[in-house]
Amino acid sequence: MIKLLMTWDVKPGNEQDYFAYVLHEYLPQVNRFGFEVTDAWVTVYGNRPQILLGAVMASRLKARTVLESDEWDRLNEQLMNYVDNLEFKLAPYKGNFQF
Repeated sequence: MIKLLMTWDVKPGNEQDYFAYVLHEYLPQVNRFGFEVTDAWVTVYGNRPQILLGAVMASRLKARTVLESDEWDRLNEQLMNYVDNLEFKLAPYKGNFQF
């Protein structure tokens, strides 16, 4: 199993549109790519990214294929309308909180 870890900050003033987009478009598409969203965290205090999203997939190769696809790029270009500082990485799945 491999875990996709994504972080970002919501652009100020875009919170309502951001949540609508993420809940109705972004997360369903992440699931259609084959990732299973396992956790979502919000930083309320401290100097860390505002949002941390975790999703798992059975195969590192399949995950890399998704992350290198044009469809993935387009999905994240749309997300950038609502967020700054988008970063993502793949890590071996440990079954608990990961950053």
